[in-house]
Amino acid sequence: MTDTNTLLVTSLEEGIGKTAITLALATRAHDAGYDVGYMKPKGTRLRSAVGKTRDEDPMLARELLDLETDLHDMEPIVYSPTFIQEAIRGREDPDDLRERLQEGIETCSDGTDMLLVEGSSDLATGSIVDLTDIDIAELLDARVLLVTGYDTPSDTDEILSAAEAIGDRLDGVLFNGVTDATVDELADDVVPFLEGEGIPVHGILPRDRSLAGVTVADLARNLGADILTGDANTDVHVERFSVGAMSGSSALERFRRTRDAVVVTGGDRSEVQTAALEASGINALLLTGGFQPASAVIGQAAEKNVPVLSVQSDTRTTIDRVEEVLRTGQTRNEATVDRMRTLLDDGVDVESLLSVDL
Repeated sequence: MTDTNTLLVTSLEEGIGKTAITLALATRAHDAGYDVGYMKPKGTRLRSAVGKTRDEDPMLARELLDLETDLHDMEPIVYSPTFIQEAIRGREDPDDLRERLQEGIETCSDGTDMLLVEGSSDLATGSIVDLTDIDIAELLDARVLLVTGYDTPSDTDEILSAAEAIGDRLDGVLFNGVTDATVDELADDVVPFLEGEGIPVHGILPRDRSLAGVTVADLARNLGADILTGDANTDVHVERFSVGAMSGSSALERFRRTRDAVVVTGGDRSEVQTAALEASGINALLLTGGFQPASAVIGQAAEKNVPVLSVQSDTRTTIDRVEEVLRTGQTRNEATVDRMRTLLDDGVDVESLLSVDL
């Protein structure tokens, strides 16, 4: 437990902007002159480098907040598939993990005015070692901010259930990525209902295209794909994928109904590739199997400024990998955090949320 002003940011789904919100709040306080610490107790957004597997988010926090804290203190538990297997087999002692976490808390909060803690993408992660976000909030004596999206009124059930589980530590709910089509319903009906149930709502942040999906360049990097159209714009965003496994005419009908998508199809399926390039909502082609596409396809793609990517893996494997990249969300960087700071300043009482004067 720490006397530091501590806020744990958790969520109900992956890719909802939890990292950007946590770091935006942290940098906002940091720039106002406060000593701010950051930690992510369970690292889940993992990459391997120099023989170690680490979460990318503490690396970014360390840079943005000018922290000298060691990464192993900022991320005491690497919540990898291997860790989960070992925990299930009884080879991870919850008491030892809790002690490791407590040491990280003390190090990250030492000398700080406030500690921003990035939680998991749901309230269940960590259950196998008794270290859910709710458990960690108890250890930290932290207030909890619940970040969630909104699509339909039925989402309210999950929010109420989460609020009940978090209990008195819940500082409030922040809606993020809300579309124009749903914002009135959310503001006029759902928010008053939640507040009537004693659940504070800090604000509603709109869907921002610059924060949605991933760029084609990021997708190519994550997949290790070759870009076959060198001059095409790879800064365009894709938010979903469509599989081209049908005839050309059927494919065109489907592709015309989607937006901001990447089409995943075999490199030898020229008729599907051509159909995809005729649909305005297709922002990229991802060709599987290592086949070289027809020169006419490359020419048409170049003319329409649609990037064409190629991977060696089969379509099924590629779909799984694309789904993971899109589910995890775009690369977080300083520009992402700056944009989220603007959205927060426009739509949230940040001083009240952080319990400080900015």
